Amino acid sequence: MAVRRSVEQVDTRSAILDIAERLVQSRGFNGFSYADVAAELGITKAALHYHFPGKAELGEALIARYALRFGEALAAIDAEGGSALARLQAYADLYLGVLRDERMCLCGMLAAEYQTLSDPMRQTVVRFFDDNHAWLVRVLQAGRTEGTLVFSGTPEEAAPMIVGTLEGAMLVARPYGDAARFETVAARLIAEFTNAHKGSRQRQ
Repeated sequence: MAVRRSVEQVDTRSAILDIAERLVQSRGFNGFSYADVAAELGITKAALHYHFPGKAELGEALIARYALRFGEALAAIDAEGGSALARLQAYADLYLGVLRDERMCLCGMLAAEYQTLSDPMRQTVVRFFDDNHAWLVRVLQAGRTEGTLVFSGTPEEAAPMIVGTLEGAMLVARPYGDAARFETVAARLIAEFTNAHKGSRQRQ
């Protein structure tokens, strides 16, 4: 009986996180309430508070789970091998997959509401982007070494531009409901890292 109850609690917690994640990715963190989640699950708000005492705690759990899954996706890209260029394309495809599901990057949405978040949530959002930055720096450095990626400046300078461009492209594509707009921007972005040397030669 105790084991069964524990499993049910885990299932309920996961269901809460699933619904809250979808709501954040579509409405924003301040765009939903415990009542919204409770209504979808058919449970009381008191039951939600049992698993997550407050909305801030729910937010922290959301970011932690999202960051873990995103990190696993990056590890899977690395495990597949291939060139740095292929890994960069796979990275952009992660964002495309989210957009095609009619959602936004969870941490991108939270970053837009940064000033209204609790301090622990702010810290975990920053950590998510720091981890992405670190991964991209490694990919960019590998690409420069193997000759598949060409860019000016340092990998540390180029990495934030990649994240910023992809996050921004998602925002611009969203009102149109047109993932192709994002794909066009992502393709141009990656082309900049493969054709940069051509422009440099033309200017010489």
